[in-house]
Amino acid sequence: MGAGVETGRYPQDGVDVAGVTAEGATWLASAGTYPRSTLTLWEERPAAPVVLPCGTVFDVVSVPAIFGRRMLDRLWDEGPGSGPVAVYRGRMLLFASPGTAQRLPTLLEWEEWGSPGRTGAVPPLLCHGIGDAVTVPAVLHTGDKGDCGDSGKSGDLGDKGTAEAVGSTPDAPGITRLGSRWLVAPDTRRPWLPGPEVLLWAAVRAARTSASATVRVSIFPPADQGAKVYDVSRRR
Repeated sequence: MGAGVETGRYPQDGVDVAGVTAEGATWLASAGTYPRSTLTLWEERPAAPVVLPCGTVFDVVSVPAIFGRRMLDRLWDEGPGSGPVAVYRGRMLLFASPGTAQRLPTLLEWEEWGSPGRTGAVPPLLCHGIGDAVTVPAVLHTGDKGDCGDSGKSGDLGDKGTAEAVGSTPDAPGITRLGSRWLVAPDTRRPWLPGPEVLLWAAVRAARTSASATVRVSIFPPADQGAKVYDVSRRR
């Protein structure tokens, strides 16, 4: 599909961050009531997160970060890939097709995968659809101002969009806060979005993996689990 991830190129903290392209920014902005105003804001303040409504352009499934990483690995290693994915304040935001927020909880309840006492149960998922809104990370361009509007030109939201999640400072306004970043950034005006069945499958696989994992206690900090690049050319 697109090429939002630059393989072999990592930010300073080792996480896999993809840059939002101009087409991706246009797609995100189209969810709001005033898309042009959103694009203008991102041109002027590329490090600013923005609140966008769900339910028409996309739904969002918010999951705990660690469980979300397991879901994302299942989607890319064994499944069809994912739509855009972001991390914001300790939660992973999986962008899904409209209607997913209503359907996914029903599927989980039907199969009893969300039952708290069940071994390998799926943790509570926050499903945002019609009437809800989510905060998305900044698009983060790093060069001179370019055109990220309706013309579809890449400007500085394209190839230069790789972000460094090392903390925003007044001297480096184009850098996002740690824990607020894109893992699989929007890179096209019509990205493929998983539906409820695909996310249910990923959640069940992730829960089974978590239940069968061996717990090890160590005095040493865990190895960085974030340094992985997802090849969006494999996405449906």
